[in-house]
Amino acid sequence: MNDERPGDDSTSEHVTPGTGASAAPAGGKPKWKILGPGLVVAATGIGAGDLVATLVAGSMYGYALLWAAIVGAVIKVFLVEGAGRWSLATGHSIFEGWRRLGRWTSVYFGPYILIWGFVYGATAMSASALPIYAVFPQIPFIAYAIFSGLVGLVLVWWGKYHALEKIVAAFVGLMFITVVGSAVFAAPNFLDAVKGLVPLIPEGGLVYTLSIIGGVGGTITLAAYGYWLKEKGWYSPKWMRVMRIDNSFAYLISGVFVISMLIIGAELLHSANIAIQSGDEGLVELSGVLDAEYGPFVGKLFLVGFWAASFSSVLGVWNGVSIMFADFWGRVRNKPEDHPDRRSGGKYYKFYVLWLTFPPMLLLLIGKPVAIIIAYGVLGSFFMPFLAITLLFLLNSGRMPQEWRNGWLLNTVLGVITLLFVVLGVNELVGVFQ
Repeated sequence: MNDERPGDDSTSEHVTPGTGASAAPAGGKPKWKILGPGLVVAATGIGAGDLVATLVAGSMYGYALLWAAIVGAVIKVFLVEGAGRWSLATGHSIFEGWRRLGRWTSVYFGPYILIWGFVYGATAMSASALPIYAVFPQIPFIAYAIFSGLVGLVLVWWGKYHALEKIVAAFVGLMFITVVGSAVFAAPNFLDAVKGLVPLIPEGGLVYTLSIIGGVGGTITLAAYGYWLKEKGWYSPKWMRVMRIDNSFAYLISGVFVISMLIIGAELLHSANIAIQSGDEGLVELSGVLDAEYGPFVGKLFLVGFWAASFSSVLGVWNGVSIMFADFWGRVRNKPEDHPDRRSGGKYYKFYVLWLTFPPMLLLLIGKPVAIIIAYGVLGSFFMPFLAITLLFLLNSGRMPQEWRNGWLLNTVLGVITLLFVVLGVNELVGVFQ
């Protein structure tokens, strides 16, 4: 792996293995290609569960937590930018960075990624099946769930990033039309929305506020951003400006989705005092509310957006987290960082795609065992603090070129984010054992 320093133009034209894309154009200035890795990570992170969480916030508190939803999107910009900056500035993956912080990172990450994948696979397949089953209940629910997993496997099996990016972009378009369109139908009260920009915490809503700030769009896939940059063909500091705009633009879109769901919750549910479930089923219930309010077409159209949000998460996780596993296991097997087995489409990548698809089908058949759920809750609650803390160390370390290290402002922001996720992690841990 070639560790290129900022300003080194010795390789003005380079093709990153496996991408088929020119990573740095001649002349040392990046071309403004179609943006994409940020869109993939944002679309993957904003799943059905995140949409429901924001929807419920709107139904409970109206526009009072609008500011929290916006802050949550901004936080993800900083975290994803940090992961991308590390990868571009050093030429190393985020896992290689974690590994250099000590063996404890591998001891944590190895069990986590296996347990998380086992449980998430079933959850993602179920979420993708729900909207289809709501429209066509003649076929058993489990058949739709298994079909969703198999389609996801086929689409990502060869690890072709550029195809994934185009598919996800199409899903984002569907989400924009349906989710944002539903918010427009709900006729937002702009005066109340402006009041919601004032950072106030409603009575009894502290934990919920923190959860909205920290939870929406926050998953292991944030750490996959650096891998998708490499698959895109962005491999050096020359792409830093493009990466930052890509990331910011993607989370601007993500923020629009989140705000749209909060508007729907505030206008359709809060004002009518309608309660919905907090799980993915809540979105199916919302489609019924839209049916009654605006007609069957709008309700069914919203279910299309629900499916797009769920299935884009399937594709993003099946690809991005599988690359992370390949990098991890390749390092365990002492293979060099640029070895094909540690890349998308390699044998370790394909193993994890299978792991995400077939073992979780057992959970669809027999239900989710309590022990697995507890283990997932414990490990899952500490991944985001793990990411924030390790980024804080990596972005200030001697391994980071001086030009791209954190300044005091970024350190302050990442420090606050770290504290937030530690508090949320402890709260989740306490909740699991209560």
